[in-house]
Amino acid sequence: MKGLFTTILFQPIWNLLVWLYTTIPGRDFGVAVIALTVIIRLILWPIQQATLKSQKALQTIQPKIKALQEKFKDDKAAQNKAVMDLYASEKVSPFSSCLPVLIQFPFLIALYQVLRSGLAKADFGLLYPFVHNPGTINRIAFGFLDLSKNSIVLAVLAGLAQFWQTKMLPMNAPPAGAGEGSKDEKQLAQMNKMMTYMTPAITVVFAIQFPGGLAVYWIASALMGVLQQWLFLRDHKKKTEKAALISPGV
Repeated sequence: MKGLFTTILFQPIWNLLVWLYTTIPGRDFGVAVIALTVIIRLILWPIQQATLKSQKALQTIQPKIKALQEKFKDDKAAQNKAVMDLYASEKVSPFSSCLPVLIQFPFLIALYQVLRSGLAKADFGLLYPFVHNPGTINRIAFGFLDLSKNSIVLAVLAGLAQFWQTKMLPMNAPPAGAGEGSKDEKQLAQMNKMMTYMTPAITVVFAIQFPGGLAVYWIASALMGVLQQWLFLRDHKKKTEKAALISPGV
């Protein structure tokens, strides 16, 4: 299993990082890490886009869920069944965003291993024949920052960037018609609120303990996430406004 992981995920990402390091002028490891993060995020862009659509769909049907909760407020069993039927008819699952996260997880583990290798003992024996072997990797980024050492400043910046990204998620937008909800809906809302604050805190805790290069990855990845979410929400708003203009004439 370890050999398969190395061949399919670790080795390609490691080669891409070294190629970026040797190709980008200046041979700056920090720039190479940022470029690698951008490429990985672009590859996973469709998966993350599916996550955002699922979260937005859940938010959109909140008024219908609220109406069902009011209609069956004295019968919790009927209420839960009606909500599940609504999910089925709208082709939405409250847990559908979990699958894209699980798909991304192996990539994130591989990226972590690659960055750890690049900041420790680089294994140039895994390079493809067409990737130039630099011999050594200079861990100093931007001319002053040693990415092989942990950095409290980078860790805090990573946490702030993660908070910004998590706060922007569609699932964290104020739900329409807030009020008494089903047990599942309450739990989901509580979980989302906890993630908004816990995820950045965990990011800071881990980033402080690991080399600064991983914090640079977290910062770049979170900022890419913010960009994708902003583009998604902007496009969704445009589509909603366009539909609102067309519907009166239908």
